[in-house]
Amino acid sequence: MDRNIRTIDDVLNLLDGLFAPEADRWTAGGAAWWDGFYADRSKPVPFFVAKPDENLVGYLDEKLIAPGRALDLGCGPGRNALHLAAAGFQVDAVDLSPTAIAWAEDRAREAGAEIRFHCGDAFALTPDDLDGPYDLIYDSGCFHHLPPHRRISYLALLDRVLAPGGHLALTCFAAGEMGSELPDQAFYQQSALHGGLAYTPESLRWVFSDLTEVELRRMRDEPPESALFGEPFLWTALFRRDG
Repeated sequence: MDRNIRTIDDVLNLLDGLFAPEADRWTAGGAAWWDGFYADRSKPVPFFVAKPDENLVGYLDEKLIAPGRALDLGCGPGRNALHLAAAGFQVDAVDLSPTAIAWAEDRAREAGAEIRFHCGDAFALTPDDLDGPYDLIYDSGCFHHLPPHRRISYLALLDRVLAPGGHLALTCFAAGEMGSELPDQAFYQQSALHGGLAYTPESLRWVFSDLTEVELRRMRDEPPESALFGEPFLWTALFRRDG
């Protein structure tokens, strides 16, 4: 007989275990799925191209954010981390996938960029790894792969490492365009995440209601010849931590 639930982490780990293994794309156990995804660098995936997100470039051009310390969550092959480093940020970048991190490190070497890469679960890395405080936390496609209960872990990470006056910037699936629109409880009933969760502007404002909204809009569509990445099935959001 097991009576193992005593802490919030115990509850979160129990809820993780309700999902089928193939649904796991957010813990260290999901690294193999992402390794397979990133294995073929020539695959025609739009965000494999070394282009920064158009919203990130816009935040810098419009001086909504300024260089400082940055954390890139779910950095993949490092396209946004490279842009942040080139803009003068001191960058930490984390991803579950060793294959993605290896690709990002290759790109950083080619560009002569100094970026500190971490391979692992951002929620499990210690303060020695992600020490903060960060002036910017950038998330391009990580948040929408989390099951509902892991929003608690996400907000706890923000609380721990986002500097007062710092910004959270993210892109995520837009409801009506891409991602599952099932209610939160349905994911636990089906033991699946259906490739990721869709969000409405109202749901993003609710999740991040402890932060101040700076901008929330649809990502602009960027043509293939553009130097920027942009897909209109995503929301882009910029929030500020006051205090």
